[in-house]
Amino acid sequence: MKFHELAFFTEDVDSACDFYERLLNAKPAYRGPGIAIFQIGETHILIHAKYEPGPGELPCENHFAFAVSHLDQAVVDLEMRGVAVQIPPKSYDWGRSAYLRDPDGKLIELHEAKAATAGEAGSGH
Repeated sequence: MKFHELAFFTEDVDSACDFYERLLNAKPAYRGPGIAIFQIGETHILIHAKYEPGPGELPCENHFAFAVSHLDQAVVDLEMRGVAVQIPPKSYDWGRSAYLRDPDGKLIELHEAKAATAGEAGSGH
């Protein structure tokens, strides 16, 4: 497992993006409507617009993520060690992810990158 991402949800992506540009002295690696992704070495800082999650949607809350090579096996290994996974592995635009919570309720993502196709660089989510 390798630390992969910090995800921050905000009402004002532009203001947060401006802050992180000044803090890091760098432009985002990706910028789109309601999202900015800063690349710090192999780690992402994801700035995302807050939203009201509907049924079956992911929680809209700050979290951190660990990259894993084989998500399904990582989940099996964690469950065998007594760590409960709250949202099982599922495919998304950015790859495959599963979610769990620590004892204080902090959301943690386990992330398996989407396989890059020819000419595509996986930027994460």
